Amino acid sequence: MKFTLSWLKDHLDTTASIDEITYALTDLGLEVEGVENPAAKLADFTLGYVQSAEKHPDADRLNVCQVETDEGVMQIICGAPNARAGITVVVAKPGVYVPGIDTTIGVGKIRGVESFGMMASEREMELSDEHDGIIELPSGKPGDRFIDWLAENDPAKVDPVIEIAITPNRPDALGVRGIARDLAARGLGKLKPRDCDAVEGSFASPISVSIDEDTLDGCPVFYGRVIRGVKNGPSPQWLQDCLRAIGLRPISFLVDVTNFFTFDRNRPLHVFDADKVKGNLRVHRAKGGEEIVALDEKTYTLQARQMVISDDSGVESIAGIMGGEATGVTEDTVNVFVESAYWDPVQIAYAGRALKINSDARYRFERGVDPAWTPYGIEHATRMILDHAGGEASEVEVAGKVPDTSRAYKLDAAKVQSLVGMTIPESDQRQTLTALGFQLDGDMAQVPSWRPDVQGEADLVEEVARIASLTKLEGKPLPRLTTGVPRPVLSPMQRRVVTARRTAAALGYNECVTYSFIDQASAALFGGGTDETRLENPISSDMSHMRPDLLPGLLQAAARNQARGFADMALFEIGPAFSGGEPGEEQIMVSGLLVGRTGPRDVHGAARAVDVFDAKADAEAVLAAIGAPAKVQILRGADEWWHPGRHGKICLGPKKVLGVFGEVHPRVLAAMDVKGPAMAFTIWPTEVPLPRKSGATRPALQISDLQAVERDFAFVVDADVEALTLVNAAKGADKALIEDVRVFDEFIGGSVGEGKKSLAITVRLQPSDKTLKDADIEAVGAKVVEKVTKATGGLLRG
Repeated sequence: MKFTLSWLKDHLDTTASIDEITYALTDLGLEVEGVENPAAKLADFTLGYVQSAEKHPDADRLNVCQVETDEGVMQIICGAPNARAGITVVVAKPGVYVPGIDTTIGVGKIRGVESFGMMASEREMELSDEHDGIIELPSGKPGDRFIDWLAENDPAKVDPVIEIAITPNRPDALGVRGIARDLAARGLGKLKPRDCDAVEGSFASPISVSIDEDTLDGCPVFYGRVIRGVKNGPSPQWLQDCLRAIGLRPISFLVDVTNFFTFDRNRPLHVFDADKVKGNLRVHRAKGGEEIVALDEKTYTLQARQMVISDDSGVESIAGIMGGEATGVTEDTVNVFVESAYWDPVQIAYAGRALKINSDARYRFERGVDPAWTPYGIEHATRMILDHAGGEASEVEVAGKVPDTSRAYKLDAAKVQSLVGMTIPESDQRQTLTALGFQLDGDMAQVPSWRPDVQGEADLVEEVARIASLTKLEGKPLPRLTTGVPRPVLSPMQRRVVTARRTAAALGYNECVTYSFIDQASAALFGGGTDETRLENPISSDMSHMRPDLLPGLLQAAARNQARGFADMALFEIGPAFSGGEPGEEQIMVSGLLVGRTGPRDVHGAARAVDVFDAKADAEAVLAAIGAPAKVQILRGADEWWHPGRHGKICLGPKKVLGVFGEVHPRVLAAMDVKGPAMAFTIWPTEVPLPRKSGATRPALQISDLQAVERDFAFVVDADVEALTLVNAAKGADKALIEDVRVFDEFIGGSVGEGKKSLAITVRLQPSDKTLKDADIEAVGAKVVEKVTKATGGLLRG
C-alpha cells in the first residue's frame, strides 16, 4: 500500500515529521517497507541569481556566469542554451552530490577557466526527463533552499511516498483514511471530517439494476446512478500527482476517480459508458463458456457460477474484478453509469484465481471492504464528478440491501493486564476504542463495519495494546513455582533430541532442515505417498504429501549439492515423519546420510569411499549418546529402500528396533538423481528404553576382578548362511556370562565340501561372582554349539 504524505494529511491534521509517522506506523502493525523522500537528495541545492553571462573565451557553446549565492558571487561555467543574465537558477555548490549524474561537484577548470559549481537541470536532479536547459524559477531569493521553494510552489515534487505492508486481517488499512485513523488514535494528529452531502437526483435513472436470487449471497447490495452531460478529459493536476506518486498512470478523469477512491477509502468503484449499455444491468452467475474482453484488452472465458454484470446484449463486467472494454469510458463519454457494490470476499478470490486476474479491485474485495460505506462511496464519487466534470445526476438505483455486520463485545479493562501484561487505565482504553471508530454503550463495544478482523473480546484488548504501543511492555521474570533448584524444563525425549543433534554435529555431519512436504513420487519410494498423507491444499505440486521418512529430504539436498560440484557430504536431520494424517501418526527420527569419500584426496591416500560400517559406527555413537543399551542385536529385514545385502537393523529383540543403518538402494538413488553409493542411518529415539533411575548421578562403575575366558568354535554351515545369524545365536546361549562374540575366520572350499563354508568365532566369557571352572566353561560351550546348530543347521567342525 503506497500513499504520499500530503495525501495522508488530507485526512489527518498533523505536524508530525515523516520519521515520527513511519515509526508510529510500524509500531502500530502497519510495517513501513520503504520511504521515497525526494527532498532528502535535494536538501543541499540552493537558489542563485545569474548577474551576468559571457561567452567562454575558448568555447563557443559555454558561458561564464557570475551567480549570486548565499556565499557571495560565484563563477560557474554553464553550457545550457538558456543560461543568461537575469534568471533565478538552482545551484549545486562544491561538495554537493548530484543524483542525476551520480557526481559530487568540485572546483575545476574548463578550457582554462575556473568553475565553482553547477546550475542544474530537472533531469540532473531526477525531477523529470527534461534536460534541454537549466531550471529557471519565476521567484525565489539567492541562498534559499530549493526544496523549500518546491514545497511552496510545486509540492508534488517533494512529496514523500510511504509504502507499508498490509496483513490480510487489516483491509481497512488499504485506504488512506484507515491509516490516518490509526495515527490519530495513536495521538499523531486529529482525523479530519471528509463527509459530503448526498446528491439529490434530478431524474429517474434510465438504467435499472437487478440481482438474481442465487447471486445475493455473493452480491448482497448494488448501488448505481447515471450522470449525464459530463465532460471527460485529463484529471486535475493534484489527482494526477496522487496517482503517479503511487505508481498509477492517469488515464482520464472518470477512470482516475475510481482509482482515487480505491486507494483513498478502500472503495473500488466502476464506471460504465451509459450510452454503450444496452437496456438494464443484471447481476447474475455465469453459465460457463461466455467470453468477455476486459479493460486490460485480454479475452477471458468465464466459468460456471462466477459472478458477472450483464446488459441485454451479454456480459459487460467481471463482477468485483474488472470491467469490460465494450462499455468502458473514453474521452468521448458524456453519460456514465457509476457502480458501487459489495462483493463476497471468498467468491471474488475464487473467481480471480481461476481467471488469473490481478487487479486492485480484486485485491481489496477479496480481503474485505466496508459494506456500510457502499452507499457513501457512490455519493462521494458523484460529488467529485459533478465538481470537476459537470453533468447532472439521476436518482440512485438500489438492488438488495447492505449486509448487517453489527456485533458487540464486552470491554473488560482487567483483561489488558492479564492478556498483554500492560497496565492501561480504563478511561484510556475507552478513548482508544472510540478513536478507532468503536461505539461504546456501557461496557459493550460496537465494532465498526470496516473492521472484519475484530471477532471477540481478545481483539478489543489487542487494539488497546496496539495503540498504546507494545514497546512499553516491561520484561519481568516468571515467578518460581518451587523453592530451591528448579526441575528440568525439558522432557527426557527433548533432551535426547538435543543430545542426538550435538552428537551428530560432533561426528562431522551438517544439519539440514527440509520441508515436511514432499512430492508423491519421492514419498512412494519410502512407503508413503498414499491418500492418508496427501495434503488438501498443497503449496505446490512438489509438496503434495507429508514425508514418510527423513531420507527423501536429505537425498534431495545431496542431489542439489552434487549438481553444484560438492561430492563429499555428511548430512543429518532431526524431525517428524508421518505414517498418516491423524494425531499420533508421526514419529521423531534422527537420520544421517554419507555420500562420497571420507575426506579430500591427499598424498598418503588416507581418504576412501564411505561404506556401511561408517554409517554403523555413527549410528551406534548417536544411540550410545542418548542412552541406548550397549548390548544390541544386528538383524536383517529392513524396508525396501535399503540395499538388501548391505544393511542392518539395530535391535533389542526381533520386535524392538532402535535404528537402521546401511546402503541406500541403488534404485532409490537413481530415482532421486543422486550419484551413489550413499550410506545412511535412521534412529527412533522414542524406541530407546528410558533409564530405570531418573537421578542425575551416574551409577558406580562395575569392573569384574575375575579373569575372562575365551573359547574358539568353528562351524561348517551352508554357504548362504550369514555370519550375523551365527553370532546372534552364540550370544543367546548365555546372555549374562557371554560378554562378546566375534568372527575371526572364514574358510571356503577344500575339505568343507561344495556349497559349504567354515565360520570360526571367539566367545568371550566374563564371570562376575566366581571364577569359572572347567565344567562351567564346558556347559556354556555346549549351549553355544546347541544354539548355533539349531539356528543355522551347521555342525561343529572337528
